[in-house]
Amino acid sequence: MENFINNLADRVLSGEKLSKEEGLNILSIPDELVNELVKQASKVREAVFSNEVEFCSLINAKNGACTEDCSFCAQSSKYPTPINAYPLVPKKELVEGAYKAVSIKANRYCIVTSGRRATKEEVQEIAEAVKEIRKDIPVKVCVSIGSIDEEDLRLLKEAGVERVNHNLETSEKYFPRIVSTHPWKERYETIKKIQKTGLSTCCGGIFGIGESDEDIVDLAITYRELKVDSIPMNFLIPIPGTPLANNKQLTPQKCLKIISLFKLFNPQAEIRLCGGREQNLREFHDLAMEVANCLMAGGYLTRAGRAPGKDEQMVRRLGRKLITGRNSFSKRKTVISGQ
Repeated sequence: MENFINNLADRVLSGEKLSKEEGLNILSIPDELVNELVKQASKVREAVFSNEVEFCSLINAKNGACTEDCSFCAQSSKYPTPINAYPLVPKKELVEGAYKAVSIKANRYCIVTSGRRATKEEVQEIAEAVKEIRKDIPVKVCVSIGSIDEEDLRLLKEAGVERVNHNLETSEKYFPRIVSTHPWKERYETIKKIQKTGLSTCCGGIFGIGESDEDIVDLAITYRELKVDSIPMNFLIPIPGTPLANNKQLTPQKCLKIISLFKLFNPQAEIRLCGGREQNLREFHDLAMEVANCLMAGGYLTRAGRAPGKDEQMVRRLGRKLITGRNSFSKRKTVISGQ
């Protein structure tokens, strides 16, 4: 097993694509060898992104009352979860959220709405807010507004949106076990539309929802085939009232294996630590950041995160450099050929 681990980075950096079987082997590595696995994934991260780190921040612009039944989500109207539902917030609040993002040194600011898709009117309101943000605030703007057609994507791009988040969440095979109100294929096709429009893609998953190792590897392979730009890694926080309320949390070692897997299978994609990182990684947070080059700061949709100052301290402790002011990573897509 050690021989298998020790040449992973060199193989990936030479342009080799790891197989599904090798992905399953990565997830079954003994816990005592996790540090060696992290070193390999970190070597790939450093080759592609150097020592740079990006923070992103979000605004929960429309909360709850969602018609979908995603089993992990507090915002579904199907479950008795204690959240405060509200419609799309006014433009002023969307703009203020961008200022708050900059105050915690976020390089990206994402406007997020609940529901299967945003209405035309909501898209127009968001576009107007984005135009104002882009005038004066040094932050890249992203949106996460569900399924979206090409007309709305073009409108948002013209307004200044740079990236769209749309998560597949898990493998196509496992998806019907956690969502019954819309198909995985709809999400997949939305990602293709985003790419067709020329917008950057941010597409991730949530882990610890009962999926198998095969499901995890299948998702990593799907994102490799799609060549997505950023992969947000979310780890389940069991929420009372949802069907997954009693799910056990992943061990930190399992999380590290998953994060390393996605880096090794998607070397040129940003690996972004997001929801549930604090509860699931616990004292291994610094080690996970050896593999990741991005994280979500300042909290999540319905759950608080840790104080942004702690994340900045971690970045400094690891000798990494924060990029701000709408800057981009300096080295991406200059290292690995053939991918």
